[in-house]
Amino acid sequence: MSDPRSAVSVVGIGADGWDGLPETSRAVLRSADVLVGGARQLALLSVHECPGERVPWPSPLRPAVPALLAEHADRRLAVLASGDPMFYGIGRTLTEIAGPESLRVLPHPSSVSYACARLGWPVEETEVVTTVGRPVAGLGAALHHGRRLLVLSAGAATPAEVAELLAARGFGPSRLRVLEQLGSGRERVVTGTASGWDRPPGDPLNVLAVDCVREPGRPRLGAVPGLPDEAYENDGQLTKRHVRAATLAALAPAPGELLWDVGGGSGSIAIEWMRTHRSCRAVTVERDAERARRIERNAQTLGVPGLRVVTAAAPDGLAGLPVPDAVFIGGGLTAPGLLDACWDALPEGGRLVANTVTLESEALLAERHRRYGGELVRLAVAHAVPVGGFTGWRQAMPVTQWSVTKSPAGGLS
Repeated sequence: MSDPRSAVSVVGIGADGWDGLPETSRAVLRSADVLVGGARQLALLSVHECPGERVPWPSPLRPAVPALLAEHADRRLAVLASGDPMFYGIGRTLTEIAGPESLRVLPHPSSVSYACARLGWPVEETEVVTTVGRPVAGLGAALHHGRRLLVLSAGAATPAEVAELLAARGFGPSRLRVLEQLGSGRERVVTGTASGWDRPPGDPLNVLAVDCVREPGRPRLGAVPGLPDEAYENDGQLTKRHVRAATLAALAPAPGELLWDVGGGSGSIAIEWMRTHRSCRAVTVERDAERARRIERNAQTLGVPGLRVVTAAAPDGLAGLPVPDAVFIGGGLTAPGLLDACWDALPEGGRLVANTVTLESEALLAERHRRYGGELVRLAVAHAVPVGGFTGWRQAMPVTQWSVTKSPAGGLS
């Protein structure tokens, strides 16, 4: 940490304003030559107590940060942030741009801490989803019966948007509580259920508490890969449930990793990759425009609106994509150059999984298995079906799967 006198001070402030600040934070704000923050935060400070020059954040914010820091590099600069600056706050952006050694962060209790204190919810057992700068659809992946969620609102309209989403996803009976102006003398709680939400927009500074209740008879979506096939809108181009679960196990997603899903179909592999952890990312490449739009709809419905869909044929559609940690090829294996392009794109330690049901593609995978190693398996699934007055097995087409980890110089793993 650099000398506190020369560092940029990032001061967390709550809805209670100046009265809720500790003396350390007050001293920093009193002595600052420049005070930077949103209009709401700046309005919480009196000119008498804090006479420094006031600079509202420009929009868009992030591109302006380097120039703003450079402009005031020779002055004592204090940045105001809501609550804890390092919890979905400006602290992250400043750290990424200026480096942690250039900052002195003085946190304030976050809205999550206040909300859990008011509700009696253990913070460590409460999942938090933000809608600030992100689609409300991202809430979908966190919906499980009996779970408690805190939703960080983007404004006064967020509670109604969340209620609409919950009702559409089969969680209409869920209890909603809107906690406004937490930490101030103007705190207020508005209560209702998602399916019957008719409250007018309230204070824009709010946090939404959700007690998740699934409607009877609505499909249950688990937290691991292998969602029911019925969860996906599809035209038959869908990696079926049991094969999908085995495929995701072979791909082995980990937090922060990026998947290429080549030949997306209905998007199920990429979607369930992203559902394993909120930091997992995926790009799906699908040449058919209608299927690409269907993938986008499935991603919205299943809570991963951040899935990137590239409408193009592979391998040409792979050009310029960020380096993947894993690649899944679900279709088009016989396209000239596709398998080589995917293999070449993988870094050392990257994983490749390819599925096929045709003899031609199976021969191609067998040849690559001889060359690069890995594991070659056949996945066969049979379902019990009526046979007259009895029950018998109906065999689905077997799927040949090659999975491999790329070792140094592209050799055997």
